[in-house]
Amino acid sequence: MSESKKATLESPLLVRLGAWAKERFPLENAVLFLVLYAAALAYGRMSSTPGEVFFGSDDILGFLAVWAFFLMLRVFDEHKDYELDCHNHPDRVLQSGQITLGHLKVLGVIAVLTQGGVSYHLSGGWDLILMFWLVAFVWSLLMAAEFFCGEWLEKRLVLYAFSHMVVMPMALVWMAQMGAGATELGSSVGLLAGLSFLSGAAFEVTRKIKAPEDERDTIDSYTKVFGTTRAPIVVLFLLTAGVVFLGLLLGKVFPQGVEFWWYGILVATLLPAAMALLRFRKQPSAAAAKKCEGMVALAMLAGYVILLAGIWVERGVTWA
Repeated sequence: MSESKKATLESPLLVRLGAWAKERFPLENAVLFLVLYAAALAYGRMSSTPGEVFFGSDDILGFLAVWAFFLMLRVFDEHKDYELDCHNHPDRVLQSGQITLGHLKVLGVIAVLTQGGVSYHLSGGWDLILMFWLVAFVWSLLMAAEFFCGEWLEKRLVLYAFSHMVVMPMALVWMAQMGAGATELGSSVGLLAGLSFLSGAAFEVTRKIKAPEDERDTIDSYTKVFGTTRAPIVVLFLLTAGVVFLGLLLGKVFPQGVEFWWYGILVATLLPAAMALLRFRKQPSAAAAKKCEGMVALAMLAGYVILLAGIWVERGVTWA
């Protein structure tokens, strides 16, 4: 029995919030956030300091801020999509009344204060880290307000997704700046930003690929927009472009040249996702769609792990 089914209106508030988190912001998401953060942090630090790349106690605070950032995005989404989710998912913890939007507002305020406080601390005042966080935060607020044209934007799913995915490169640059500290990041951080956009977009499209029997009039999907044969190709294109950006990043990590076998690893991480996508294209089903989501998420995670591994091999990593 799921945590959301165990919780009731009479359960303690923390139990009900835990049920919501398990349903909408599961703890395992922290693994992905940690890998994203560690890769961006290490790249920013490698770009700004010579010698070994170090991690320290302040980086733990930085991860807390990153986790709070993604929690904030989830809270914003819960408010933005509340009415539609009441219709489409009435059994969810929030929609069933076990918790309220008011409870989530408190979580959201705590998350924002955590991000701002940590960014201020790491910046030592008004400096680059805090400035980059503010950029990502303001864009997040605009997303929550659907850029004040929600009705128009929601009818254009691709444009809607693009406007919301832009927050990912903003967040990754913020994380990289945490690694660089007061040192200004070089232009190569644009490659990291591009990787985050492409891999995030690939996952977002995959998450909304549906088998024909699972399509619903009130739920948007990219298989409605592109069809079951073209949607997997769109994802594969985004993943492949992400691998190209990752290869260019490795060229920055290894200034003396990237050994050929690194490229072999990059291609290998793409293959399971490509096979799953092509299988869905040939025989679309709910199980095949779920497999695509898992394999694309794994490919996205593997890309950042490879970037981290490259930095470790080239420069070494230590705790300071």
